[in-house]
Amino acid sequence: MSFELTTLGEYISIQGGYAYKSQQFIENSTYPVLKIKNIRTGYVDFNDCAYIDKKVADETERYIVSEGDILISLTGSGPNAPQSLVGRVARFWNKEKRAWINQRVGRIVLKKDKTVHKDFIFYFLGTNESQNYLVANSSGSANQANINGAIIEALPFPQIDYSTSAKISQVLRTFDEKINLNNQINQTLESIVQAIFKSWFIDFEPVRAKILAKQEGKDSKLAAMCAISGKSEAELEQMSSDDFAELQATAALFPDELMDSEFGEVPKGWEVSMVGEQVQTVGGGTPSTKNADFWDNGIHYWTTPKDLSNLTDKILLNTERKITDAGLKKISSGLLPKDTVLMSSRAPVGYLALSKIEVAINQGYIAILPNMKYSAEYLIQWCKANMAEIKGRASGTTFQEISKKNFREISFVCPYYKVVDAYTKMVKTLYDEITLKAKENQSLINLRDTLLPKLLSGEISLNKNKGSIHD
Repeated sequence: MSFELTTLGEYISIQGGYAYKSQQFIENSTYPVLKIKNIRTGYVDFNDCAYIDKKVADETERYIVSEGDILISLTGSGPNAPQSLVGRVARFWNKEKRAWINQRVGRIVLKKDKTVHKDFIFYFLGTNESQNYLVANSSGSANQANINGAIIEALPFPQIDYSTSAKISQVLRTFDEKINLNNQINQTLESIVQAIFKSWFIDFEPVRAKILAKQEGKDSKLAAMCAISGKSEAELEQMSSDDFAELQATAALFPDELMDSEFGEVPKGWEVSMVGEQVQTVGGGTPSTKNADFWDNGIHYWTTPKDLSNLTDKILLNTERKITDAGLKKISSGLLPKDTVLMSSRAPVGYLALSKIEVAINQGYIAILPNMKYSAEYLIQWCKANMAEIKGRASGTTFQEISKKNFREISFVCPYYKVVDAYTKMVKTLYDEITLKAKENQSLINLRDTLLPKLLSGEISLNKNKGSIHD
């Protein structure tokens, strides 16, 4: 199977989003507006959406997107800032939500039904060849590159019939459906981890439960057990003796008093320090890209914040580039161990990931090294919980950046180390599952991305009757 070429414009046109005025945006509502920052590679990110009210939403209803729509960023960066490249393509997966598109977000519109399957267009636009074409034909500066409908429509595209494009899409979509399911599971697991951290180390719920129980003349340890487990006293009685004993031991670790500190109220016996006094933080660097000895046939993972920009599960398993032994020697922090917490320190501040590989970092990171007192699982959640403070300490005109000095001075509540140990033990199994799903997704993505070029070239053919593939 091979195909003659035409252009994408034979099949589609581009609908641009609506130019909402700044005064039309409100704090929050059920009517989200997607800006170019919400268009990620392959999916729509609903974090940090803009919102409009019902009146504006009704007036701009032609800009509503729904499940199955394909969106493309019409403005972004050039190749010097690949984490925000112009031409990113996303599928709108969500079945329940509706959203409205802002200007410079384009929607793919079929000129005629049943000419080509829409999912095929999505997969084709996501290939390296298509992405490179869009970036190469963009206009503007490296910091603000633009494309328009004419550029997208001029993209070389195979002359393919609807039936074949649907069968290819069906094969590729099975991968995405599994990837999406894994992402949903990981989001749920991450939410559980966050909730436990917030309960123990932000809201101090086990401590407050003990305080209230003491005031009411009740069993304070039992109250803490309920707060930790989310179970009632009756449900606790149904637990196995081993699980009950473990929960009881964890509850005993929390004090039954709060005390004043410069941070506000904290559990009695917990100190307030600075993060730089409790953990080691390091930065990185970039060996000269003009020196092939640093890059050619590299063997060590080397990361920039781009590698984190499209992570859905905050687990780093791979990097776009690798460096040689000679390149590694040019980075003072060297090769960082597994379970290092990575946080982007500029452009933008705040990408987070647990590195499950030994990795060297560029200058766009602050890396946080776990130690005997504070695990990686604890530290990444601490960063997430304190992200507003972290971003508030950033400065800069061209782009925001937080220095290691400013980061190290952030207040850090020091829990009793056995409480951190108990937390780590509880959430580590969840992080192990997140990592397992992330690894599975990486394999699925690699396989999916190799299939389309092979299907188009005829290296792999479709079973005409069932839409399956064979060599």
